[in-house]
Amino acid sequence: MPIRLAGAAGMSALMLLAVGCAGGDAGRQPAAAESVTPAKPLPMKPTPRRATWTGTDHTAHPLRLTPTRLARGSDSDLSHIRLDGDLKGMVPYYLTFSYTNTGKGTVKNLSPERNFSVNGTDGQAAQAVSLFRSNPLATGSGLPPECRESGKSELAAGATAAICQIFMLPKSQQPATVSYKDDGGDTLMWQVGGAKGGPGGVLDPDMPADGITTDSRDRPVSLRITPKGVRTGSLADLSRFDLDADQKKMTPYYVTMQYRNSGKYDVLPSMSDGVTLRTTGGRTVQKMTLIDIGGPGVAKCPAAVPDKMVKPNGVVTECSVHLLPKGDTPAAVVFTGDGHDSPSVTWRAQVDGGK
Repeated sequence: MPIRLAGAAGMSALMLLAVGCAGGDAGRQPAAAESVTPAKPLPMKPTPRRATWTGTDHTAHPLRLTPTRLARGSDSDLSHIRLDGDLKGMVPYYLTFSYTNTGKGTVKNLSPERNFSVNGTDGQAAQAVSLFRSNPLATGSGLPPECRESGKSELAAGATAAICQIFMLPKSQQPATVSYKDDGGDTLMWQVGGAKGGPGGVLDPDMPADGITTDSRDRPVSLRITPKGVRTGSLADLSRFDLDADQKKMTPYYVTMQYRNSGKYDVLPSMSDGVTLRTTGGRTVQKMTLIDIGGPGVAKCPAAVPDKMVKPNGVVTECSVHLLPKGDTPAAVVFTGDGHDSPSVTWRAQVDGGK
């Protein structure tokens, strides 16, 4: 049976006990395939970036990372693999990157692939997949040559290695970015050309949509939700609040939404609790919880206007604050309502100026 492991960048890594691409017997070559669908390379500039990676020794090691190839496979490439149900029907993408140890000493137990992510046009991170093999690589896999190797976990100073990782995306999505969650706190980003926004149920930035919340007695209340914008904020706006060292390195974004109570019961103006930001780096970022009892809050991002119960057919505008690491940007706004099986609604994020 497949075993799920915790993956990097908020993604699940799937270990499949079947034919796969990690490792390989030296000198073994797969048999010639009669019907291999060639992986289709996507336009991506192979720009080297300085990065850090922190291992079990809790020491930050400098690296130079270069994504060299992102290719779209065929959903039949892994037909010989026992996939989890949520991965069936998805399309594999093969990310190849090189990594160079730019430090002065040898790095051991190196695994920078855990920090990489391939992200769809809606900001949803693809699911990273690792494959353990019990036999030599099957014919007809369509995998790039690097996917038949496992990279190197030990790298001398100045040495370079390459590895290929598999990511799975729904057919309705296309990769928009490749990102690396740097252990120094920043997000490194590489744009993927040719991706088109809007598929997979992602709405335009200002399109009204229906959602559901609950009242104080957990009764469902329908909503008509209209996004009013995503703005770039400033840490100066949050100077009244006690931010930790990592938060002080980030950038706040303000998400403003208008809610019309189209139900039968009064509700508290707290719908923004269900708002999250998906980022181009594949993160899902919750709103900040700012403790400000009786205070003015964040002047440029008022929590609720008007600040009172929202009666049937009443309207309230709410703003939520989301902190993103340097280098990352909003890709989509998601509202998930209260109550059992409440649907999520996703809009493409369109960031205005601000500050």
